[in-house]
Amino acid sequence: MNFIGRKKELEILSERFENNKAEFLIIYGRRRIGKTELIKNLISEQHPGIILIGREESKKLQLERYSRILADHFSDELLKKQGFADWDAFFEYIYQQAKEQRFILALDEFPYLVKDEKALPSILQDYWDSKLKDSGIYLILSGSSIAMMERLMSYRAPLYGRRTGQIKLGALPFKDVAGYVGNVKRAVEMYSVFGGTPAYITQTDPKHDVYWNIEKNILMFDSFIYRDIKFILLEELDEPRYYFSVLESIASGDTTLGKIINYTGLDRSLVSKYLSVLIDLGIIKREIPVTESTKSKKGLYSIKDNAFAFWFRFIFPGEDLIDLGRGEVLLNRIKSGFNAYIGRTFEEVSKEFLWDLNVRTGEPFPFSKLGSWWYKEREIDIVALDDESNIFFCEVKWKDMSEADALALIEQLKKKSEHVRWRDENRNEHYGIIARTIEGKKGLIDAGYFVFDLRDFEEWVAG
Repeated sequence: MNFIGRKKELEILSERFENNKAEFLIIYGRRRIGKTELIKNLISEQHPGIILIGREESKKLQLERYSRILADHFSDELLKKQGFADWDAFFEYIYQQAKEQRFILALDEFPYLVKDEKALPSILQDYWDSKLKDSGIYLILSGSSIAMMERLMSYRAPLYGRRTGQIKLGALPFKDVAGYVGNVKRAVEMYSVFGGTPAYITQTDPKHDVYWNIEKNILMFDSFIYRDIKFILLEELDEPRYYFSVLESIASGDTTLGKIINYTGLDRSLVSKYLSVLIDLGIIKREIPVTESTKSKKGLYSIKDNAFAFWFRFIFPGEDLIDLGRGEVLLNRIKSGFNAYIGRTFEEVSKEFLWDLNVRTGEPFPFSKLGSWWYKEREIDIVALDDESNIFFCEVKWKDMSEADALALIEQLKKKSEHVRWRDENRNEHYGIIARTIEGKKGLIDAGYFVFDLRDFEEWVAG
């Protein structure tokens, strides 16, 4: 798999290696998010190390395999012949090596190891406290089971307080995906379908348009991504059929708790539990109007991960067509609804763009909050606030606009902004618009509006 993004994570991990202190890091995140690739790219001549991957097999087989791998790595003929009898022997060997040299030891898919040896966290705790913390070890535990990895860090867990750091790996931001795809318009389209999951994006061919990539990578019954979305949910979740119902409800446009309950027919407490789990997995999110306090009950749910949003919006309802080899029928359905679907993604990409612009230039003013606003039938795509009295209103459209269209949209925006209750008596209002292309940008900017299109996004990605 091609490695893309993760520059910040690699820099942090590399800096930790250079400090020469014993490190105990936990790296976790759902499947396909790039944990193993991140560790592989960390390990180098400057940062020597080894990855030992956990499997669903017995402790005896795990230790025999690790013995062979470590014997080859350290050129140890004696270890090759004798092997490890138990985990104590394994960690004692690691300690002896770490006394002599600094190296990375990554135990990947650690939950599989614990599954067969429940005492493993306690054994590791003992060796860390008594020996490893005073050695040159750079220990990484990684895993895809988010619930289990977070339990390892919980107050009652044996390893509580031992870690020196942790990274919960999420999806790649749009800017990294655009850097891989190249063309920004195509990148928005691809990001809308494949999201920021490295394993999915690197399966695509940026030389072809989004529909070609959908057909080749999703609409074939033997394609990796078609099956993988469902596989991840089946692996991660108990009672997956209920989670599927919740996700199908949100994908169809049910964004409130009450509507999701009505759609699924499930009890309120169960739906709340499922929503909480899906938020922890980074698959969905709950948003409140940007002007509201964090305790607001006006929250709306949406699918955060674009790959899941696309799958539940278009693929899940048409699985039978794919299995019958009729993917072209489903592709026509996708084409008819794609521009409407992509608008939501473009809003999120625009928020990422504005945050980055604000850090670099301070435009339109140094804001501290950015999000969406809605009240009843009224909605504004992006609203940004500072800690004083500045407020920025912005509409986002995935379309090509004339100057007249843009001006008309800004006038509509001004009327909607009158209904936003925030420091009504004394506030400085700023207005903007983001679209695919906008004619007459200079005239609009000269009139005091903040106006951006994909040409500005191209400069952002290139920079």
